[in-house]
Amino acid sequence: MESLAQLEALCERLYNSQDTAERARAESTLQCFSVNTEYISQCQYILDNASSPYALVLASSSLLKQVSEHTLSLQLRLDIRNYVVGYLATRGPELQPYVTGSLIQLLCRITKLGWYDDDRFREIVKDSMNFLSQSTTEHYCIGLKILNQIVAEMNQPNPGFPLTHQRKIACSFRDLALFQIFQISITSLQQLKNDIDKRLKDQALSLALKCLSFDFVGTSLDESSEDLGTVQIPSSWRPILEDTSTLQLFFDYYAITKPPLSKEALECLVRLASVRRSLFSNDTERSKFLAHLMTGTKEILQTGQGLADHDNYHEYCRLLGRFKVNYQLSELVNVEGYSDWIRLVAEFTLKSLQSWQWASSSVYYLLGLWSRLVTSVPYLKSDMPSLLDEFVPKITEGFITSRFDCVQAILPDDLSEDPLDNVELLQDQLDNFPYICRFQYESSSLYIIKLLEPILQTYTEGVRLPISGDNDDLSIIEGQLAWLVHIIASIIKFKPSTSSSSEPQEIIDAELAARVFQLLQITDTGSHVQRYSQISKQRLDRAILTFFQHFRKSYVGDQAMHSSKLYSRLSELLGLQDHLMVLNVIVGKIATNLKCYTQSEDVIEHTLALFLELASGYMTGKLLLKLDTVKYIIGHHTRDHFPFLEEYKCSRSRTTFYYTLGWLIFMEDSPVKFKASVEPLRQFTIFCRFL
Repeated sequence: MESLAQLEALCERLYNSQDTAERARAESTLQCFSVNTEYISQCQYILDNASSPYALVLASSSLLKQVSEHTLSLQLRLDIRNYVVGYLATRGPELQPYVTGSLIQLLCRITKLGWYDDDRFREIVKDSMNFLSQSTTEHYCIGLKILNQIVAEMNQPNPGFPLTHQRKIACSFRDLALFQIFQISITSLQQLKNDIDKRLKDQALSLALKCLSFDFVGTSLDESSEDLGTVQIPSSWRPILEDTSTLQLFFDYYAITKPPLSKEALECLVRLASVRRSLFSNDTERSKFLAHLMTGTKEILQTGQGLADHDNYHEYCRLLGRFKVNYQLSELVNVEGYSDWIRLVAEFTLKSLQSWQWASSSVYYLLGLWSRLVTSVPYLKSDMPSLLDEFVPKITEGFITSRFDCVQAILPDDLSEDPLDNVELLQDQLDNFPYICRFQYESSSLYIIKLLEPILQTYTEGVRLPISGDNDDLSIIEGQLAWLVHIIASIIKFKPSTSSSSEPQEIIDAELAARVFQLLQITDTGSHVQRYSQISKQRLDRAILTFFQHFRKSYVGDQAMHSSKLYSRLSELLGLQDHLMVLNVIVGKIATNLKCYTQSEDVIEHTLALFLELASGYMTGKLLLKLDTVKYIIGHHTRDHFPFLEEYKCSRSRTTFYYTLGWLIFMEDSPVKFKASVEPLRQFTIFCRFL
């Protein structure tokens, strides 16, 4: 490089140029600094003399790559470490934040890689304390940034670095330094409570959160998941967590800060609410901690402070969801003020359900809380009332009502995403709802039937209506029916396992299932047969297919026990006496979908998935072969009878269709059946020969 000015110009082009070719040339020219160890001294020269922040970033990032990918001598690494610490102390306050961040990352990477090579690498906490003790705000901020980065660095694997060695270093860091760093974060938060500098509060809160989120036992939790397990905080942390001021500190920060800082305070509370039970010295300390959590969350519910922000709202729902994950119902009901707390949580849940579009992803945690509460009632030995009898039915009704509201709200706005189309979110919400619904199943089922029957009657009357391409009222009815069918399907999926409660609940299952089978008698008749192209009709048919899948797993087939109570009631209501008659209804719907749907890939795929599921079961497969509808499908599997087969976009479905037929054909050793199944193909071959 001829001059420092030329290098700075190249760095400017590397990081700022809009021309891809120009950036590539600059990168190629500057690559030597990161791949050749002889250029390490040149990087130091750039740091000492360059004025361009881009040149400084080049030097620090090149050194980072050098120490990460090359085996450097111990003394050279120590020299680089000491140089960076001194550089940050003298020039750090005047540097751009991204330059400071790059240098801090370099310092922390050297520290991690040299952790077992020399004790001087472990002095990073001491070095950070020196920054914190300086009189300037900038030095204090750098000290907190160093601690943030070292915790993050120790908690993540590096490419090419053996995982066993990585874990060994992380455990040593946890035992020797992490608790001290957490104490520094708590002290900093206490000192900065009245400070107007938002940056320092942000760094201190972020540091506390990183410490509490550390992978203490090497579980390597999936960071893309929001589900948090028990936080395995070491026993040495016990005094600071049993100190009530620690928990209160984060509630205070939530109250005095605005997003995103308030969200970070809640994230810290979520992790504190998840600490392992055995951390506390005795039950008294644990109960005191729980009481403090309940008081703090109750005050937030009473004031509503910060909950207008979506991120705060979501994190607060996660915090409430942790209560039953980490605490027993008997512990909750014995806390003073439980009755007020559970009432406020119930009111908050109902409001969340009504705000379905805004809080849809947050409702999952609230429904999870209520489902865990009700499943714990049989094991509750406390004399204190749980009050769930009062609030759970309201939650059940509120959930169903809110689903109806969303159907009417979405219809005029075609651009809005319908919750029925979001399979993952739909499953999350409906996975928890059955436990809540079955808590007082008789009253819940009566409410569902009370809602369903007038809608079913209106839909039946729609059979005789004149055919119309655009019927919003009918679309709303189909959307409401789709929700009710999904809800019934989710309830049927989770049938009780205890014999004492199973028989009465099976009768109620039959009452609900009968309404869905009754709906089947209407969906493909009259004017409804002209609605296969309508999205609302497709959603309804997908809901019916989901119901079939769950009903089969609970009451039909290999793993399901024959339920005399359910089939006795179905026989009284609809004449469906056994597995075979129910399967005949299901297969009839499968055949109708395959005949009538040619444009909806989702419905075809869902239909064939159910067909394959039935065919691949040993018992259900044998039963299918007895049905005339199945025999017809096997003998008429051509595009004349099933138009979807000639649709290019359904080519995958065509494969599934023939795979399923093959499974059924070869289930029995029957040459006659095989010849009948290939006859349509033979006829088609003859036809092609004469073309």
